[in-house]
Amino acid sequence: MQRTHSAFQLDGLTALVTGAGRGLGADIATALAHHGAHVFVMSRSAGELDELVGRIRETGAQATALVCDVTDTQTFETALTVIDKLDILVNNAGTNFPEPFVDVSAAHLDTMLALNVRAVFTAAQSCARKMLANGGRGGSIINMSSQMGHVGAVSRSVYCMTKHAVEGLTKAMAIELAPHAIRVNSVAPTFVETPLTASFLSDPTFRDWVMARLPMGRLLPSADVAHGVCYLASPMAAMITGTSLRIDGGWTAQ
Repeated sequence: MQRTHSAFQLDGLTALVTGAGRGLGADIATALAHHGAHVFVMSRSAGELDELVGRIRETGAQATALVCDVTDTQTFETALTVIDKLDILVNNAGTNFPEPFVDVSAAHLDTMLALNVRAVFTAAQSCARKMLANGGRGGSIINMSSQMGHVGAVSRSVYCMTKHAVEGLTKAMAIELAPHAIRVNSVAPTFVETPLTASFLSDPTFRDWVMARLPMGRLLPSADVAHGVCYLASPMAAMITGTSLRIDGGWTAQ
């Protein structure tokens, strides 16, 4: 894929994507780069990041790898020092351990709260501080949520709780940061076939349950989510803040 020329031009802007080593994060980072942003891709896996950066640079776009565990706030803030000015944050790192509510382990609860809530908050806080130092340049923060941030589901009590928290955080941040020209939105996709969801969707019973709740009758391509992120990051969305972009095929309309 070569550099894209469209209304979503991000030339001259710098973006950071967390959880970018694979799956949806990698696709989002690639799309931002193809629309002109210099993308800093962050995850714990140096090998995956190096491969992603190589693929992006082959197209003539700009990308830089940052190896970091986003749950380590001090290390995250140190990693940010290599970015001169930050315009876009895609707060994408997250995880899920589907299990019945009464069987949720303390370890899984703590891991999901640490990554899906605490790290989302601290990463956004650190990046907002950096954007505030941009001299009025403002910025766009996009918190990756889920349709489960708007509804409930069996065996997803902790995941739903964390994504509802992300939606509330997004609204509060949007109000507080609006005077500084920093927009804050969430993207709430339905099920996308990624390494995280592959094991769930390989179960025919679960896949049938998902498909029965999608009025559009198909799973969500990761490219569609990436396009939504690019839109919210771009000047085309200059008056959109505090909003959740539900890319869910009608799931939450029922």
